[in-house]
Amino acid sequence: MAKKNRDELRPVSLTRSFTKHAHGSVLIKQGDTWVLCTACAEDKVPPFLKGTGRGWVTAEYSLLPGATATRKPRERAGKPDSRSTEISRLVGRALRAAVDLSMLGERTITIDCDVLQADGGTRCASITGGMAALEDAIAKLLAEGKLSANPLRRRVAAVSVGIDGSGPLLDLDYEADSTAGTDMNFVMTDRGEYVEIQGTAEGTPFTAAQFDAMRGLAAKGIRDLFAAIDGRRG
Repeated sequence: MAKKNRDELRPVSLTRSFTKHAHGSVLIKQGDTWVLCTACAEDKVPPFLKGTGRGWVTAEYSLLPGATATRKPRERAGKPDSRSTEISRLVGRALRAAVDLSMLGERTITIDCDVLQADGGTRCASITGGMAALEDAIAKLLAEGKLSANPLRRRVAAVSVGIDGSGPLLDLDYEADSTAGTDMNFVMTDRGEYVEIQGTAEGTPFTAAQFDAMRGLAAKGIRDLFAAIDGRRG
């Protein structure tokens, strides 16, 4: 899905309460990348947290079979997909940065990110959509009296940035990602803080000035993503 300028996001929309049963559910569309993010709360924690009074936020990411031009086989028990595992851990780390786990009580909120259609930036869309689903799940737990105070301490979102033959580019689709000489993912808070940065130069190394340009584009993109989460114009 084309965009007008190199410093713009692809068109972004979030449909909240997309499914019936999850505590929070969001369908995020970012260009032709579509991800369904659901947040489910359970009154249990991993063994290492039992008896501590602390909660946990984790994530699972999956690329559905028909999400790409070539069918991707479903993951089988005992045969984990290394890419899905890596992205699941990234999304979990990013969303835990938003929460004071000591205020969750001994419960786990699991964010499931199912990619319905992929056109680049699926991990970033999963983090942004997962944040919205997490916010909605916590709002529901507060309304039900299961939480006495809001454990959210900040909000996070993520965006990709790259460098191609014309310079820095925000929010890469698959075509741009596959040809860019440098590809980076920025996870940032609504305060402009950094949670995680992933980046690789496939060919020519990037300079400090180029990194600063990408960092500036990412900050703009993150602000626009929070505007989209809040239903405002970016």
